[in-house]
Amino acid sequence: MYGYDCAMCHGATGNGKGDLAADMKPPLKDYTDAAALKDISDGEMFYIIKNGKGQMPGEGDRLKTDDVWNMVLLVRSFSKKP
Repeated sequence: MYGYDCAMCHGATGNGKGDLAADMKPPLKDYTDAAALKDISDGEMFYIIKNGKGQMPGEGDRLKTDDVWNMVLLVRSFSKKP
């Protein structure tokens, strides 16, 4: 799901440099930097993915609850060292 709906803006690695991100204001956060998400709880991230924020549309009912939580884990994993 991330590759279809999110990577076009957030980038394939979560670096905020997707094809559509160049013209966005404010610029997207680089999720490969742990500091970018340090003030966002998992619950907040779940809400944003589900409902959207600013220019970002939410997934709404397209994702089941477990899938949204998996997306939270995926985004968190972008900042982890290999």
